[in-house]
Amino acid sequence: MSHRVCRWGILSAANIARKNWLGIRNAENSVVTAVASRSLDKAQQFIDECQAHSSFDPKPVAVGSYEELLKRPDVDAVYIPMPTGLRKEWVIRAAEAGKHVLAEKPIGCDSAEAAEMIAACQKHKVQFMDGVMFMHSQRLNKLREAIDDGRSVGPLRRIETSFSFCGTDEFAKSNIRSSGELEPLGCLGDLGWYNIRFSLWVMNYLMPTRVSGRMLNEAKRTDSRASVPTEFSGELFFANGVTASFYCSFLTAVQQWATIAGTAGYIDVQDFVIPYFGNEVSFRVRNAGLNQVSCDFNMEDHTRRVSVPEYSNGWGNAQETNLFRNFSQLVLSGKTDNHWPDIALKTQQVLDACLKSARSNGAIVTL
Repeated sequence: MSHRVCRWGILSAANIARKNWLGIRNAENSVVTAVASRSLDKAQQFIDECQAHSSFDPKPVAVGSYEELLKRPDVDAVYIPMPTGLRKEWVIRAAEAGKHVLAEKPIGCDSAEAAEMIAACQKHKVQFMDGVMFMHSQRLNKLREAIDDGRSVGPLRRIETSFSFCGTDEFAKSNIRSSGELEPLGCLGDLGWYNIRFSLWVMNYLMPTRVSGRMLNEAKRTDSRASVPTEFSGELFFANGVTASFYCSFLTAVQQWATIAGTAGYIDVQDFVIPYFGNEVSFRVRNAGLNQVSCDFNMEDHTRRVSVPEYSNGWGNAQETNLFRNFSQLVLSGKTDNHWPDIALKTQQVLDACLKSARSNGAIVTL
């Protein structure tokens, strides 16, 4: 490849694309060259507002259709943050146009869609990856060390995660995540994807043998034909005896915690999806113990905090910047890595099984 940076096109002026604009800007091997929307004015407004915050030189070009962007020779890869219900067509068309694809999650409405998109990317020899930012945080390296050291956790037994935020009345009425046509997986796709991915990562992508899901609440917009999950819980059962539970919701306050527990202790992560604002990310290893001396029963707290220097919010070593840096490096290398589509498909398959269980009143579903 003659150029030294990966040239990005953004398909859709979705709000999350603003965060990733900054990630691309601060990754030294990436640049945005074009942004497409069905409205040229909307694409231009998006560019103007993002340029005012953090600019590219030359300024990216506004494009009035997705088709036009995919024809551009100055685009190597596309970031696709459009709604899940619309995404499959454009992932496949991007692959057919020879563009590498970074897609938001959930990648499809179901596993069949996900497999079709991945197959198209593999057929046309382009990289596919989902936009799970925490996968690119340096904190995961330290977490893996603690899980595997034999002392911090010991033999693994239990994983628990929770990810939620409380949507407003306006969110329930008009946000695309409440639309059965645009985001049919609701909170399970928008939030539960992270819960499931984290558990699979802890398990080194060993798939559960059985799952159970519970639909705690669901709702639909007045302009939608189908309801979506708005509060959901799931349980994963692995062949080695480890279990993992998760909770995701649009109805409870912001929480994004994870615990990884074994026979010797547990790891506590309070912000496993979106790091709290600051210049480091961290977790705690907890090895509490009861010390009895005659009639004194002392529960002792033995906690060790592990931190990694890593800025949040788009800085040079933030997880979203690392996401685009890592993806761009693959593009520039001329190679593809099947690890990324493989774990995306596994995540979708587990999600599908949990939803199938919930639709059957929590019946166990075998994978």
